[in-house]
Amino acid sequence: MYFSAAAAFFLSVIRLRPDQVYGLLPFFFMGVICNGLAAAIQYSLSDTVAIEGLLPFTINAGLFANQNHFSALLFVSIPFVVYYGLFRGHLLSGSLGLISLLLLLLAAGSRAGILIGLAITIISVVFLSARSRLGGYGVLAVFIGLSLYSMGAWTKIDAEVVDPEFGGAEFARTTIAGIEENWAIGVGFGSFQKVYQIYEKGEMIFKPYVNHAHNDYLELALEGGAPVVFLIAVYLILLFASALGVRREPLQKAAFLSVSFLLVHSLVDYPLRTAALAMIFAYMNGIIFHKGFAERLNPRGESPDAQHDNLHVPVRSSALAR
Repeated sequence: MYFSAAAAFFLSVIRLRPDQVYGLLPFFFMGVICNGLAAAIQYSLSDTVAIEGLLPFTINAGLFANQNHFSALLFVSIPFVVYYGLFRGHLLSGSLGLISLLLLLLAAGSRAGILIGLAITIISVVFLSARSRLGGYGVLAVFIGLSLYSMGAWTKIDAEVVDPEFGGAEFARTTIAGIEENWAIGVGFGSFQKVYQIYEKGEMIFKPYVNHAHNDYLELALEGGAPVVFLIAVYLILLFASALGVRREPLQKAAFLSVSFLLVHSLVDYPLRTAALAMIFAYMNGIIFHKGFAERLNPRGESPDAQHDNLHVPVRSSALAR
């Protein structure tokens, strides 16, 4: 049912007209802004960043129970903010939005979020600015800002203590042991928590228990077996094959970057198991696989954004006759 909801939304997006797909973007920004404001208020209240009783779960960052998933929402927004600033003519508001996202990433404290946020910002500016007249100055300004951000990021990451014995490597080893014995059809979706305990070493049993593998690919392989691995491989092939056709459309390029980094983040976490991120993932895939954008490009390969979006102006029949 969880997958069906995201799949239905994806199918709905690809059936929309291109201008309607663009029209969903402000709603996405509004969700990011609301979460950003909630996180800013939350972090300003006290040193304790957990809020209980407001929602059915404990809020640890923004409106999320998990600060890592809140960080994922922030960094997937960065390519769209860069797109908004470079191609929609809102350079100032786009720059302020980018600065706010980076500061919130530092405040959230997710190591993966900080590193991915830094990487996706650099790649977004370089990848998208090639089509923008503001590209040269924009790249220079952002790289100066990122230099300062990287110093703060390094300080934040260096201050964290990572347990080398009870962490991602141990989770992966135990999960792989389960995959080796259940590779054909898997152990069933939703059973990871119980199955993991079967293969867990005795000295790794503590009061806190492992509820996810913190590597969604391994967890899906354990739960779904070879059929799910095959479907993941097919999706990745289709995704990167479609990337060859989005070079001229900035919005599709931004969506491809966001999807790619969510998939990278899934190597060390499980962001797509949060419904908000799953629906955003479906929306971004709808942008990537939408066939209508190619039809909107003129013969010289320019996107309609560079032509001030005149698509909403009706053309009179007399003009068509000419």
